[in-house]
Amino acid sequence: MSADNDKPFDLEERTAVFGEKVIDFAKEVPKNEITRPLISQIVRSGTSVGANYVEADDAVSNKEFRNKIATCKKEARETKHWCRMIVRAVPELREKAKLIWQEAKELHLIFAAILRKRPE
Repeated sequence: MSADNDKPFDLEERTAVFGEKVIDFAKEVPKNEITRPLISQIVRSGTSVGANYVEADDAVSNKEFRNKIATCKKEARETKHWCRMIVRAVPELREKAKLIWQEAKELHLIFAAILRKRPE
């Protein structure tokens, strides 16, 4: 754990914890005809970040690594989108959604930096 915040340095662990938090958040969203597809989408994108990071970590080529990291970046950004849609559908979840949105934003920036530092 870092001294200035409570987020782990280990990106594999951080993305796994992010997926778990997305699942926990999704469980709090009331289910109805509008929210069901939103719940499904946020769980898919939020848990995909960690799954793709694990694949990137085991990549056999730079091209495969970059492709998986780019997918992590895309899925983190998509999770921000689904947070916004859930807040539109269930405004009372705004504060909890902010936590997910902020972590998704930070992960998106981390993956963007990795891509910049690791040329093709």
